[in-house]
Amino acid sequence: MKTRRMIAATALTVAGLLLTACGGGGSGDGGSGPVTLTFQSLSDQPAAVAATQKIVGDWNKAHPQVQVKIVQAGWDGVYDKLITQFNAGSAPDIVHYEAAGVVPFATDGYLADLTQYLPEPKRADIPKGVLDSVTVDGKLIAVPTELQSYVVFANKTLLQQAGVPIPATPTMSWDQLREIAKATTKDGKFGLGWGLSSPTAAFVALAPGFGGKYFEGTGKDAKLTVGQGEQALPQLVDAMAHQDHSILPVTLTQSGTKALAPFYAGQVAMTVQGSYQAANIAKDAPKGFDWVVLPPLAGSAGPAQAANPQTLSVNKDSAHVKEAAEFVDFFTSTENLAAINEADALIPPTTSARQALTTKLGGKNGWNEILASGQYLTSAPYLFAGKYAQWKDTVATPAYQQFLAQKIDAAGLAKQLEDGWKNVSK
Repeated sequence: MKTRRMIAATALTVAGLLLTACGGGGSGDGGSGPVTLTFQSLSDQPAAVAATQKIVGDWNKAHPQVQVKIVQAGWDGVYDKLITQFNAGSAPDIVHYEAAGVVPFATDGYLADLTQYLPEPKRADIPKGVLDSVTVDGKLIAVPTELQSYVVFANKTLLQQAGVPIPATPTMSWDQLREIAKATTKDGKFGLGWGLSSPTAAFVALAPGFGGKYFEGTGKDAKLTVGQGEQALPQLVDAMAHQDHSILPVTLTQSGTKALAPFYAGQVAMTVQGSYQAANIAKDAPKGFDWVVLPPLAGSAGPAQAANPQTLSVNKDSAHVKEAAEFVDFFTSTENLAAINEADALIPPTTSARQALTTKLGGKNGWNEILASGQYLTSAPYLFAGKYAQWKDTVATPAYQQFLAQKIDAAGLAKQLEDGWKNVSK
């Protein structure tokens, strides 16, 4: 099971001294002093770094015999870094990552089962679909900390000029989005800008709203099916771009962040983005720019979106699994989750923390709609497909790019996606 460990047996011998530095948990002198836990944090936004430091400081003050030391890291190259750390026995006690990244480490046996350490009230506070995303073979291998959804940001001025009322319903259908985009496409302006240079993540995450799953099964046995539910959104985007001509063409080849520029410039009335962009829009939009977040998007099967939460896991080889798990429980209290998600402009994974942020932030900067979308986040079958990351980068993204450029049709897209999965998962 522990494939990476068997490969790295020699490295483990050479790196034995590293065990007590990080992976071993580093208690004091022979266990007589306070326990020191290493916490590798990926938070990189100043407000989130400060919030993390405060949480750790609060813990250390209340737990003099179990001190947590932050090891500041970054998202770039973190997967390869963790492979190296686990192979060398130098992985931190507490691992910050995301569900899509930690599932393979759990499968390889590197992560502790946190089931017995997470109190039942907290498990009940996490929606089942989100909890499922961090459960492998019946074991809780991580605790979710932050979530994002895809939402629609709109230029209120352009909607008003087009005579389009802002939807006041709890959710908004994709058909409504299409009609609003048509109505606001005029006078050289487009209804929608959507950065889809790397479209796979969005299409897979939004597929549940149309009944799409993509994957059945886990690991190397996962099967991929591209049917009506999986094709619905790519075909809708194709129709909006090439039949309605309501999507600014250049945005289809841009990243989500780059697609914000035409939104700020008034070239597009709306843009689909990760919900976290609310913080960037509030900071970077031109003075006087009047924007709003529209209600959560709903497809033919409802407003569901697949969840890939940020997570905290515990190194199975830590000398202090129990203490590390207790810190994870502390970090994910209602108060702390509300603070870290406010700092990162993300969505808390627990109902109580989401409600706390709704009460605190009210209608500021689209928070009501963003937080409301959190209740529709559900399980993500792709998290458990063993070669998903490879398929995403080498097969799916190029195939979707060809489809959006009308170089292949829907049948050709489905064939490329399914045949490509068979090849990479052999």
